[in-house]
Amino acid sequence: MQFAIQKFKDYFIQKDNFDCRFVCVCVTWSLTLREERRLRLFENRVLRKIFGPKRDKVTGEWRKLYNEELNDLHSSPNIVRVIK
Repeated sequence: MQFAIQKFKDYFIQKDNFDCRFVCVCVTWSLTLREERRLRLFENRVLRKIFGPKRDKVTGEWRKLYNEELNDLHSSPNIVRVIK
């Protein structure tokens, strides 16, 4: 996405008739709280599939990873922050 934006900017800057602020307005959009929640749920679901279950030290049973554990394992910022 960043590469496409840069190419778009370069093309129009060469024409000398384009305001760069227009590009930033075009590629961003606002998310509703419902969409943010759904994106976070989807991201956590995918991360749980990738990292798998964890064995509980006390009971010895397998369990799903908590959201904090997923965030610790996954070093990138969450998808909502990337979009905003």
